[in-house]
Parts: sequence; C-alpha cells; structure tokens
Amino acid sequence: MPKKELASDIIQRDALDICQKTNLNYLKGKTILVTGASGLLGTYFLASLKKYADLNKCAIKIIAVVYNQLPGHLNIYKKDKRFSFLRGDLTNHNFLAKLPKADIIIHSAGYAQPGRFLDDKIRTLKINTLATFFLLEKLKKNGRFLFVSTSELYSGANDPPFKESDIGSTGPDHPRACYIESKRCGEAVSLGYREKGYDIKIARLALAYGPGTRKNDQRVLNSLIQKAMENKKINLMDQGEAVRTYCYIADVIETLWKILLFGREAVYNVGGTSKIKIYDLAKKIGEILNVPVIKPHKDLSLAGAPKEVELDLSRIEKEFKKKKFIRLDRGLQNTICWQKKNIFHQN
Repeated sequence: MPKKELASDIIQRDALDICQKTNLNYLKGKTILVTGASGLLGTYFLASLKKYADLNKCAIKIIAVVYNQLPGHLNIYKKDKRFSFLRGDLTNHNFLAKLPKADIIIHSAGYAQPGRFLDDKIRTLKINTLATFFLLEKLKKNGRFLFVSTSELYSGANDPPFKESDIGSTGPDHPRACYIESKRCGEAVSLGYREKGYDIKIARLALAYGPGTRKNDQRVLNSLIQKAMENKKINLMDQGEAVRTYCYIADVIETLWKILLFGREAVYNVGGTSKIKIYDLAKKIGEILNVPVIKPHKDLSLAGAPKEVELDLSRIEKEFKKKKFIRLDRGLQNTICWQKKNIFHQN
C-alpha cells in the first residue's frame, strides 16, 4: 500500500481492529462523555466509537470535551450528528457544572507529557481531583466511569514489573508530585464512589504511543521523531540508559474498553511488552528516518524521571486473554508515517 494512503488510513484501520477485538454492544443507545477528546487517547476513543456506530448503524451520542482547538485529523467528526464537542476548562467550576449527564464517562484529560504537566501544577492537580469529583456527579444511575491514571504512581518503588498491589515511595515534594499525587487522589476519589455502588474502573497507563498526537508533544518518543524530522539528527538529553516499555495506542484502547465494559477488578495496569532503552529507541527511529543519534556531554533531562518503567500485566492477560501486542517496529512505522503526513506534511 502506498505511504500516502497508509498515512490517511492508519487510525481508521486501527479503529476497525479495535472493534473486531472488542464487544462494544453495550454502547448502543448510550450517551458517552469523553474528556481529553483531542488527545492521543481521545483520538482513538472517538475513532473506535464512530467505527462501531457506522458498522452497526446504531443510535449513540458522543460528547467530546476538549480544551484546545480541534486538530485537523478530528475535523471529520464535526459533520457527524452523533458527535458534539464542548470546548472548555475542566478546572473551571462553571464549565464543569454545565456538563451534561452521561451513561458512560471516560476521564482521560490531562497532559501525560512531563514538560506540560509541570508547566502548570495547579491545573494538573485540579484536572485529576476537582474535575473527577464533578464528573462522577454527572454519571447517570447505573452508569460506568473510567478514570485514566498513570504508572507514575509506582515512582520510587523497586523491582519492576510493578503489580496493581504495589505502591510508590515518592512524597508531595517530589519534582513530579503534582501529577503523581493528583492521580493518586483521583484514584481515591473514584474508589470512594465505587464503595457507594458506582461502577468505577481505574487504568494505570504506561507509555502509550501512536498516531493522533500534536506537534511539539513532549513525550520522549514523539520528541525523538520531531527532532529527526526537523533537525535531521536526534540529540539526546542524556545517555539514554533509562528503560521504557511502550504500548501501541490500538492495544491501549482495546484494553481500556474491555476494562470499562467487562472488568471485574477496580484497578488495572495497562501497558505493553516493548521494553527498550531510550538510546535504542532513538536508534530505531534514526534508522527509519535515516538520521544520526547524538549523546550529550552533560545530562539535560527533567528531574524526577523514573529509571525504568515496566508493569506487570498479569491481570489483563488473565482476565481479557490479552497475549498479543503490536510490535514496536510496526507501531513506530505507523506513528512516523502518520506524523509525516499529518504534522510535518512530508511525503
């Protein structure tokens, strides 16, 4: 398949794959509210919802909550009457109060980019705490709620891969405390409502990647791709010894739907199996784009970053029979191909 055609079809083909692997029939006739709808997760939630509704010709209402102007790849939903977009600030009481009730609420708002969530710590804290309270009050009777948390809760813990029963050892003075502690509090809020009989699920997500991001996304993988595209070389911020385990976005969304609709537990780890050092990741990207990788003489990386991120996936593997994950090489090809076309406008 020619690269131009591949770039325009990747998200749609991934959405079809998600629908084929996941029974989404519960969604028929439901109102689904998605926060962070213009982000990486939101892009794929919306794509899979549209694909499901198109395939099954069913009534469904999607309320997409966004903070910034829609990126170009989401404009296709503006003409679909099943979709409505609400643009506003989830840290604003008045905006939160005006949000409609919904059968299903997916709270995936908030930057997963360290540089971004550290830029405005108060906003980061409010999105995961204040907004979570308000959103839970918007859940209809017998509704379902998914709180997208983070693997950063395990920061400071030893001996990865980390299980859902493990806890980190960071405190409120940690450089990333605004993100770690607010996600921890968001989980506590969600579990408090679960104890009152609400159907609440929590997903501790690690290192999702794929098509659907914006330019200047500060997550390491996307930053490496942008450096390669713009500078024709990849300058690393450190020696690249940190270890990460990546999960392609289609695998992530498939798993999140299954957790929300069929999960028996309250908390689930969500991640992949593509374990790699940052330097080796940069080399893979450099080989695809034919650019060199350069290590610095001085460490310029952000403080507080974990040395290794790897999750124990036994719970999702056992409960959802999730054994096969999209390999990093294929995921990188898809991501780079899509970014070339949609962000950097290259052939």
